[in-house]
Amino acid sequence: MRWVAIAFGAVIAAIGIVGLADPALLLDATSFMQTSVGLYIAAVFRVVFGVVLIWIAGTSRMPRTLRILGAFIVLAGIITPFVGVERVHAIVEWWSAQDVVFMRTWATVAVIFGIFIIYAVTPRRRDI
Repeated sequence: MRWVAIAFGAVIAAIGIVGLADPALLLDATSFMQTSVGLYIAAVFRVVFGVVLIWIAGTSRMPRTLRILGAFIVLAGIITPFVGVERVHAIVEWWSAQDVVFMRTWATVAVIFGIFIIYAVTPRRRDI
């Protein structure tokens, strides 16, 4: 299960790197999310990611943090389908109207978050 959490962290960091390199490409990729199917797929991924974080928390470097974060992500996944395609479209429109610095700042946050997840789920190395 640890490798699944590491993979999620790596994907999040990679998405952030894409956003840093080409924010317009990241916005183009969100077109899939602006469909009902895309919204449900995003919801499932969020719930799975949150459950994985909760599951792996006990053997991680930051168990309490990962449990809380996992619970928030599961909740976000449950809420996602209720946001609706119209609201997602409005959010993407607003996001695309922002300047490049704003988009790259949030892409940097995604990179940091992905790296944090990888760090947090990796067990501590014990001194021998």
